Amino acid sequence: MHQVVLLLIVSMSLFAVNAFAQSIDQVRVAPSADKTRIVFDLSAEPTYTYFTIFDNAPYRLVIDFHNTTNKVDLAAVDVRSDVVRVVRPSGPPRPGTSRVVIELSGAITPEIFALGPAGSAGHRLVVDIAGATNVTEAAPTRTAPTVPAPDSTPRVPRTLDSVPIRPLVVVIDAGHGGRDPGSIGPAGTQEKAVTLAVARKLAARINADPGMRAVLTRTGDQSVSLAQRTSIGRRERADFFVSLHADAFTSSQPRGASVWVLSQRRSDTELGRALENKERLSEELIDVEHILQDADDDPYLNRAMLDMFRDNSMADGYEAAQIILAELGKVTRLHRNRPEGASFGVLSALRTPSVLVELGFISNPHKERLLINNQHQDRLANALYMGIREFFIRNPVAGTSLAELRLQTHVVARGESLSVIAQRYGVSVDAIVQHNNLRSTTIRVGQRLEIPLGR
Repeated sequence: MHQVVLLLIVSMSLFAVNAFAQSIDQVRVAPSADKTRIVFDLSAEPTYTYFTIFDNAPYRLVIDFHNTTNKVDLAAVDVRSDVVRVVRPSGPPRPGTSRVVIELSGAITPEIFALGPAGSAGHRLVVDIAGATNVTEAAPTRTAPTVPAPDSTPRVPRTLDSVPIRPLVVVIDAGHGGRDPGSIGPAGTQEKAVTLAVARKLAARINADPGMRAVLTRTGDQSVSLAQRTSIGRRERADFFVSLHADAFTSSQPRGASVWVLSQRRSDTELGRALENKERLSEELIDVEHILQDADDDPYLNRAMLDMFRDNSMADGYEAAQIILAELGKVTRLHRNRPEGASFGVLSALRTPSVLVELGFISNPHKERLLINNQHQDRLANALYMGIREFFIRNPVAGTSLAELRLQTHVVARGESLSVIAQRYGVSVDAIVQHNNLRSTTIRVGQRLEIPLGR
């Protein structure tokens, strides 16, 4: 009995020691003529993730040190930089995580890299923020040791009239995966293979658009939980979330695509869950944290904010679903010609317009053959891309590339070529081809083209 108790005590002691595998022991800030370097000295190799919030001021870099305790009083860190405003703690998204927020002077893409022990220095996480500081007037009292910089040069996003310009972020969720094959067609086609194929094609189409960026919830045949799928959307600060599936029915007769949005009842449930889950609430409200941080965790203010975001995203999701249905209707038969509401967990984001697209009935033999056809997958992916893009053309998001886009309609006249038209408007041929989804540079008299002029 005594041996059992002793083993329990030893086990609990080991757990206590390993509860935080690392600690932040020191933070140093060193501004210079071309960048400001922030060095986190750690007791062990850092385990971390980070994201930026550049939608509105204050511009923030958020670093989560996982399984880490912070031993530093960040308020006492000497920050005298023209590009770094504040280094401060923030509410942890989960127990065992130390969240550090670095407020920046602008939407400046950080360079972040870890360094192992060297000489008298231990493990470090280095953050470089590009931008000059007058070092003669702002020399810090503590400087970082010389550390090798990464090969890449920090990049500063292009700005227009001091407004940071960023691409729209679209999270693409390929349904099922791993041990979950989804529905299976008469010939043995698995839903998870179809959704991943179309997701990859859609991501390629989106990433070819300079105004958009795609994020896949899975890139291969792996299992991803519903919670992970929606959390990816929140962490990426997604502007849009689309989940791809293939329908099935006990009868082989139904066929056609449909688009679903979150029902009001399920959204009420998700609102309540978000208010009760500190980690999720932190993810949902991170970009208004500067408004809420002095509100002493006012639950009424939190609910009011989430209510507003939820109502906006649901309205936007329904409008986007209508536009996507119209585009899908051009390339495939529709099972439902208007969006339907459902209690799908993958659509639980309160901040992001979200839709679930059923690409067709895999249980229908004819549709199953189409769903594995490469050309048909291309058409589906392109219709989804065109629908999402059209939604954001109609509902521009401030600070994004598409919001700055101006269009000019041109009717092709006899003797005109794409190169002639491009030269006339001062744009590239590729820009016209891509924007109008042209399969070649051949055009015909009377054809209407949209010319993307930028700003």
